[in-house]
Parts: sequence; C-alpha cells; structure tokens
Amino acid sequence: MTFVLGLTGSIGMGKSTTSGFFREAGIPVWDADAAVHALYAPGGAAVAPLGALCPAAVVDGGIERAALKDWIARDPSALKQIETVVHPLVARDREQFIALHRAEKTPLLVLDVPLLLESGADRLCDAVLVVSADPAVQRSRVMARPGMTEAHFNALLAKQMPDARKRALADHLIITESLEQTARDVKALISKLTAG
Repeated sequence: MTFVLGLTGSIGMGKSTTSGFFREAGIPVWDADAAVHALYAPGGAAVAPLGALCPAAVVDGGIERAALKDWIARDPSALKQIETVVHPLVARDREQFIALHRAEKTPLLVLDVPLLLESGADRLCDAVLVVSADPAVQRSRVMARPGMTEAHFNALLAKQMPDARKRALADHLIITESLEQTARDVKALISKLTAG
C-alpha cells in the first residue's frame, strides 16, 4: 500500500524547502513545476502543440515562458488554450509517477503541487500537508526574489486560496520558520505515515 501525501502551500511558505527534506529522507517526490519545466524543454511533449498555438514561443527547440506570458497579456483566451494542452500532459506524468511507485510498493510518496487544493488534485491524495509561515515571513521571502514587485506578489496571492483556508483543509501542517524545526517535523511525519 503506497500512501500518497499531497504537499502544498502558498508562495513563499517553504514548500520547496520542505519537499527537499522529503527527498533527503529518500521519499520520492513528484514536483508539478518540474514536470511543466520538462514538458517545455527541448523535446518536451508540450513543445509541438504549444508551438502550433503560439509559434513565437518556440525558441531553441523549447518553449520560452516569456513569450507565453506576452501572448496571455494580448489574448484573453490564451491561458485557457495553454492549459488545455499542458494540464492533460501534467496529469499523465503524475499518474505514471504514482503507478510506478505503487507497482514498486513504495510506502510513501509526495505530490508537490502549488495549486493542489485549488485544482482538485487533493482528490488523488490520502492526506494533505500544508506548509505555512507568518505573513511577515512569507512577504520577506517573496520580496527577496529577483524581479519581484509588490504588485506581482499581490497578484500571485490573489490566484491562491488564502493560507487560513489551506490550513483548515490540511490533514497535516508544518510551520516553516526554522529550517531545523521543519526538518524535524518532516522526519516525524514520515515516521508517522510509514509506521506499521
């Protein structure tokens, strides 16, 4: 029996760091952002269909995200067209990951998905782990990113379910304000979910 743990959290809440601790502990992690990156890379499954929709987005055999953003800014229907191509490919990649580890009887795996709850992907999970931090910590982390502006930060937040709502829907919660504590909490959760 493979236990599927969904990992999510709003921007700047420490999701990448937390998924890194799972990886370090030998737990397989499927990363939604990495899956999209692979689909957009040269030879990736999304390159040809997205190139057919937006030829300017194909640069050096891969998809250039900046060109997709420009298209979305110009055309209100662009995002829907992109999602129609990309979402099924991402879902197939995720399903293959889960099937592989179920076949290998892996005791625990993690699905790292930024919009896990918003997209309904939590239905694929046996439990949901939400990572969170104080809003001031979140803000300072995100504003420290290269090129981040207040307006962009607020726009990203507006697309995500509020942190309080995510916390309410979580089966497990890890506060990520201390690396050492986060590492300990991840170890404890792995022990709890793989016991017996």
